[in-house]
Amino acid sequence: MSFALGLTGSIGMGKSTTAQMFVEEGCALWDADAAVHRLYSRGGAAVQPMQAAFPNAIADGAVSRDALRKIIAQDPTALQRIEAIVHPLVADDRAAFRASSEEDILVFDIPLLFETGGDAAMDAVACVSIPAEEQKRRVMARGTMSEAQFEQIRAKQMPNAEKCARSDYVIVTDTLDHARAQVQDVVRQIRAGLADA
Repeated sequence: MSFALGLTGSIGMGKSTTAQMFVEEGCALWDADAAVHRLYSRGGAAVQPMQAAFPNAIADGAVSRDALRKIIAQDPTALQRIEAIVHPLVADDRAAFRASSEEDILVFDIPLLFETGGDAAMDAVACVSIPAEEQKRRVMARGTMSEAQFEQIRAKQMPNAEKCARSDYVIVTDTLDHARAQVQDVVRQIRAGLADA
C-alpha cells in the first residue's frame, strides 16, 4: 500500500523544484499540469470532447491553451464547462497512476489541491512556502507575465497562510539545500510511519 502525499503551493513558491527533490528520494510523482498537457495534446482524451463543446479551441488536432484563454475571456460560463470536461479525465489519469505505481510514496503535485477538495484523497499534504515578497520577485524574474497577471492569479489561489495551516508539512523553499533537507525529513517521517504500520 502506497502513501499518497499531496504537494501544493501558490505560484512562484518552488513547487516544481521541490517535486523533483521527492523524485530524487525515490518517490513516484504525478503532476496535475503535465496530466492536462497529455490530455490536451494530439490524441489526448480531452481533444474530442473539447472539440464537440468548443470547436474553436482545437488547432492541429490538439487543444490550444491560447484559444481556450480567449474563449474564457469572452464567455463567463466557458470555464465551468471546460472544467466539467477536463476534471473527470484528470481524475482518471490520477487513478491510473495510483493503481500502476509501486513506489512506497506517491507524490501528487496539484497546485489547487485545497481549492478543488483534492486534499480529501491524500494521506497527508505538504505545502511549499516563501514570504510574499520573494514569491513576487521570483515570478516577476521569469518575465512571463505582468504584475497585474500575477496579482490576478494570486487572488484566485487560497492564501498561503491558510494553505500552510491546513497542511501536515510546510517546506520553506528559501534555498535549495534547506528545501532538500526538509524533503528528506518528510520522506524519513513517512517511511518510518509505513514501517510501523
